[in-house]
Amino acid sequence: MPKQSVEALVEGGKATAAPPLGPALGPLGVNISSIIGEINKKTGAFAGMQVPVKILVDTETKEFTISVGTPPTSALLKKEVGIEKASGNPKTEHVADMRIEQAIKVAKMKESSLMGRTLSHRVKEVIGTAGGMGILVEGVSAREAQRLVDQGKFKDEIAHEKTEISAEELEELRREREALRREIEEKHAELEKRAKAIIASMEGKPRSETKRKLVEGGIPTELIDELLPREGAPTEAAQPAAGGKAAASKPAAGKPAAKPGKA
Repeated sequence: MPKQSVEALVEGGKATAAPPLGPALGPLGVNISSIIGEINKKTGAFAGMQVPVKILVDTETKEFTISVGTPPTSALLKKEVGIEKASGNPKTEHVADMRIEQAIKVAKMKESSLMGRTLSHRVKEVIGTAGGMGILVEGVSAREAQRLVDQGKFKDEIAHEKTEISAEELEELRREREALRREIEEKHAELEKRAKAIIASMEGKPRSETKRKLVEGGIPTELIDELLPREGAPTEAAQPAAGGKAAASKPAAGKPAAKPGKA
């Protein structure tokens, strides 16, 4: 039987007959609304994420099958712990904490695409990804959490494939996430204050010397690049005021200024 496949990326639980699905399915003569409904049913758990789907259509009988992929592990973790982006400095700045049940949940969702042969191995893979995003697991670093998995600390949760946590635990994690956010903001404010003081103390010195002083002071590279103008870049003083004219350039040394022409 002749079959044709349609592949697309849709928002979990919110697929519509608009492009890309509608125009691709229309020529096949299938019931588009039925396919859309089935896709949304299968992808509802991935709300807010982009999900790959594949529709295989029998062009004679109009029967169809739908296979759904999963978003990247990082996207699933962001949704699970309630963050929009990962930490820029995951080793020193943590953006969230998660329970082992949440790691198990993501490991089960990604089962077919992870390398681990057992659920314990796959949970460790998920924990490793979480660590690279600045997410703690049960209040400890990813490496420590993986060690605890090896020691059997979570053997009951993994054996019973526990994936649910209580409302009280979710609220506790939310409060911890807010505390971590405030801690990062306060740290950044203190670093910026210290960096500006160093830059002011090095006024008139070459950029390389100032940068070296900032590095010695423990200022992160991204903050240095943000606050310290690069050599050759126009400074605020060199910028003409709004509506004003740039200062006239001085004649080169040894050359007389050009005389104004006659009226």
